[in-house]
Amino acid sequence: MTRPHTGMLHHVEIWVPDLERAVVSFGWLLESLGYTPFQSWTNGRSWQLGLTYLVFEQSPALTADRHERCRPGLNHLAFHVEGTSTLDALVSEAPRHGWSLMFPDRHPHAGGEQIYAAYLENTDGFEIELVAINPSEPD
Repeated sequence: MTRPHTGMLHHVEIWVPDLERAVVSFGWLLESLGYTPFQSWTNGRSWQLGLTYLVFEQSPALTADRHERCRPGLNHLAFHVEGTSTLDALVSEAPRHGWSLMFPDRHPHAGGEQIYAAYLENTDGFEIELVAINPSEPD
């Protein structure tokens, strides 16, 4: 296994209001992006890619029932996607897993004409950005 470098992201922990909804939405997306299930416990799950993992936990200390991305804290997570056809397939499948397309009137260029991306929001208010790698090249 590759040795981590100083400054490399180790993990991100995201508190969710409903673990089962998070497993449905984030689990599908992360596994579609190449992450594998890593850890599982009563109030949480994690998925790993390389040396980095993402944790989703329904903590008993949670103080709200919905994420507000426009408040201080996490706005969104952004992931590279290999090519525009893969991105389009994920967008097409996303509603079956609790995601809705944000900015549909500007999709897939809501981030600007030079960027081929999708912005998705799940039932609990978390936003994900999917960015196509080399969008100007044919798939």
